[in-house]
Amino acid sequence: MSEIKRIRVNNRFSEAVVHGGIVYISGQVDLSAARTARQQTKNVLAIIDELLAEAGTDKSRLLRAFVYLANIGDLQDMNKEWEAWVVPESTPARTVAQCELSSPAFLVQVSAEAAL
Repeated sequence: MSEIKRIRVNNRFSEAVVHGGIVYISGQVDLSAARTARQQTKNVLAIIDELLAEAGTDKSRLLRAFVYLANIGDLQDMNKEWEAWVVPESTPARTVAQCELSSPAFLVQVSAEAAL
């Protein structure tokens, strides 16, 4: 039976879970009260960098990402931060969808999976 490592655990979920050589990052949102989708994207991606580092990997090992936007009209601004962040030639499979997020303050939410 392989080990399961949980990172930043609370009573509802773990921020990340490592199992079988894969790190699964839960949906991350910007809690800093940034008001634009572009700034929220930048902040969320920084959180993902931290979680990947805690798990023992980095964004060059991303396998898949899910990006949820409160307004699909923010796609271009989100993509500007995304493209500046991802490692060229190591971009993950990605899904982008518009959906209602858990608070009107959240404009962007990102979850991801990466190899160790």
